[in-house]
Amino acid sequence: MAISESHSFHNHILQMLENITLIGMPGAGKSTVGHLLAKHLQFEFIDADDLIRQQQYRTLQNIVNEDGYMQLRRFEEQAILSIDTKNAVIATGGSTVYSATAMQFLSSMSTIVYLSVPYEIIEDRIKNLDTRGLAKQTHQSLHDLYVERTELYEKYAEITVAADMTAELVAEKIMAATAEDLI
Repeated sequence: MAISESHSFHNHILQMLENITLIGMPGAGKSTVGHLLAKHLQFEFIDADDLIRQQQYRTLQNIVNEDGYMQLRRFEEQAILSIDTKNAVIATGGSTVYSATAMQFLSSMSTIVYLSVPYEIIEDRIKNLDTRGLAKQTHQSLHDLYVERTELYEKYAEITVAADMTAELVAEKIMAATAEDLI
């Protein structure tokens, strides 16, 4: 099979997907990779953090400051449950995995892909820890959060993709992995 035929075949297989959901730590590249993936697949791109901002009329950090991190998680669950779409790439907030309801909903409508990134890279990428709007306890370190969430990401992932490379390469790996998963 020629490369163009192979690429065409993979695109045809990928069109059979309803949606792809990206999960992972803040800084894993869910939004960046999600945009690229949606463009490649000619899918809609939905960013759960943007949905929360639109629905709540304020930033994630303002929600954490004013209402606490648990309220941000509740708003995140509401935003996820409000999604009604096909042919979309959905970038979740990093804490979506705390909601079994949201994850079951996403699993029923999409293939869940975990963008796995080593802690050291996450630490290097996240420079705005105090203003990013992370749904974490005040005393909780980024490392503690990473350890706690990694177990949940692995639990819910249908496909795990190492995302410690360029966003373009990660998007390509996701397309190949999801196409293989459908065959």
